Amino acid sequence: MPLLPQGAALAWLLVAALAAGLARGFSGFGAALIFVPLASIGLGTRQAAPLMLALEVLAIALLTPAAWRIADRREVGWLALGAALGTPLGAAVLALADPLALRWGVALVILGLLALLVSGWRFRGVPSRPVTLGFGLAGGVLGGVAMVSGPPVLAYLLGREGPARQLRADFALFLAAGAVFIGIAYAMAGLLDARLLGPFAIGAPAYAAGIGLGAWSFGLASERVFRLTCHAMIAVAALLGLPVWDALLR
Repeated sequence: MPLLPQGAALAWLLVAALAAGLARGFSGFGAALIFVPLASIGLGTRQAAPLMLALEVLAIALLTPAAWRIADRREVGWLALGAALGTPLGAAVLALADPLALRWGVALVILGLLALLVSGWRFRGVPSRPVTLGFGLAGGVLGGVAMVSGPPVLAYLLGREGPARQLRADFALFLAAGAVFIGIAYAMAGLLDARLLGPFAIGAPAYAAGIGLGAWSFGLASERVFRLTCHAMIAVAALLGLPVWDALLR
């Protein structure tokens, strides 16, 4: 029988799944940026990151067919090639790094990525294959470490000219490809095993409920308010995920 989280670990898993689902439902981004640091408080990053992958499988499967029809598949292909090269590096860090150092690193990286999102920075240079590969590589490394491959690639795509509908499809297709690479890398690193079944059984309903509530609440306030709310949730999650609070939170 799969081991189920208990006590504080259970509480943090439920909070993480619900909050991540809310972000996913009403803004379409930020789920991993919220889930991984919060779930890591109780489960550790080596279990939280693969669990985030498992929770996202259904959403990725539902969004990918439509994205495939609209996306610039050649552009996404070069980004995905970069991710394929970077993901094993990130997964190796996740599997081999000291757990405490890993939590510090993930929380600080997420705060840095949040600063990138809030700043509104976009890549304005001339696109080239090496540049595209580089952004994909950065996304792959971060995805392998903590399932947070999105921000570097999003900053690259938003700097390109093109219809918003296509850019969104490009991003969705990249995330789907990245999830495949992450799944392969995690499996090879021994990070996908039966220990995820118990947390998944508990976290999946909370994550689904969060997505439903977030989708329902979309439109009740302006897009700016929703983005600010999501940014605030990411910041709180990353700050709470810092190991300095363990004596109080565990």
